[in-house]
Amino acid sequence: MLYAAVGFGGGSTYNAILILTDINYIMIPIIALTCNLIVVSGNSLRYFQNNLIPWKFTLPVVGSSIPFAFAGGLVMIDEVLFTKILAWALLFSGLMMLYRKKYLSISLLKFNKIVVLIFSCVLAACLGFIAGLVGIGGGIFFAPLLHLTQLLPVKNIAAFSSFFILVNSSAGLIGQFIKYDGMNIDLLESKYFWLLLAVFVGGQIGSHLSVHRIEPIVVRRLTAVLVIYVGCRLLFI
Repeated sequence: MLYAAVGFGGGSTYNAILILTDINYIMIPIIALTCNLIVVSGNSLRYFQNNLIPWKFTLPVVGSSIPFAFAGGLVMIDEVLFTKILAWALLFSGLMMLYRKKYLSISLLKFNKIVVLIFSCVLAACLGFIAGLVGIGGGIFFAPLLHLTQLLPVKNIAAFSSFFILVNSSAGLIGQFIKYDGMNIDLLESKYFWLLLAVFVGGQIGSHLSVHRIEPIVVRRLTAVLVIYVGCRLLFI
C-alpha cells in the first residue's frame, strides 16, 4: 500500500524481507519482481486513466532500459556485496529527497531537451540492468533524481516510475526464468501465493490513494522516508 502510494512496486523491500527468511535465494528476485508487477500494474493503469504518464519522456527512456533489464536478469550476482552497495545508494537518494533545499536542486529544464533525454536514456539503461540483476524495478533510484532535477512534476514522476518499474520488472523476470531454465519454480505454492495476494490488495489501495487522496508534497516526503527505510533495512540484514 505504501509503495503503491508513491508509484513504486516495493521490490527492494521485498528483497530485504525475503533475505531474512529461509526461502531459497534463487527464488527471492523472482518473487520480488512478480510482486512488483502486481503492484505497479494497478498503479500504471490508474495513472494512464488519469493522463499522468508523460509519454514523450517515458517511451524512449523506458525503451532504452528494456534490453539491459533483461540482460541483468541473466547474470549471477554476489548477494552480500550488492546488498551493501544497494543500501548506501538508497540512503543517499532518500536523504537528498528529504533535505531538498534550493541549492541542492539542479533544474535540467534549462538544458537542451535532446541532451537531457539522452542522459536520461543512458541512466535508464544502467538502472534497468540493476533492476534485472537483483529483482527490483529501478524506479526507487530514478525517482529521487527526477525530484532533485525537477524534470517532471511530482505526480508525473510517480506515474513514470510505475511504468518504468512495470517494464523493467517484466524484462528482468523473463531473464531470471531463462537463467534458471529447467528448475521447478512454482509461484503458486501456498507460501508464495499469499505474498502475491497481499501485495495485490495493498497495491490497489495505495494506487487509489496516490491518484485521488495524497498531495504532491506528501508523495515526495513519503518517497524519501521509504527510500531511507529500505536503505537501513538492507544495510543491517
